[in-house]
Amino acid sequence: MQGWTLRWLINVFAIILTAAVLRGFEVTILGAIVGSIFLGVINAIIRPVLLLLTLPFNIMTLGLFTFVINGLMLWLTSLIIKGFDFTGFWWAVLAAIVISLISAVVSYLVED
Repeated sequence: MQGWTLRWLINVFAIILTAAVLRGFEVTILGAIVGSIFLGVINAIIRPVLLLLTLPFNIMTLGLFTFVINGLMLWLTSLIIKGFDFTGFWWAVLAAIVISLISAVVSYLVED
């Protein structure tokens, strides 16, 4: 399996697992699949611009503001994709942290 396909599947798994753990995040299987694709697109296009614009905040918070940016990307995804819903912005930030942790652990355990 190609590396990008495996990473995408890991991302879908992380989204579904995060929704199972957090009560403020609800997702359907189709929402997780479409949401992960849309999230990948906006992470490639919008996220780098936001990271550059918020660089002073990122430096002052020693990089922790990146979780807020990641939460913003998840929240933006939830506004566009049906079946990918947060009850509030801070649930999206918490989900971003959990998804990052799950993806990091699974990516470490699975070889490309």
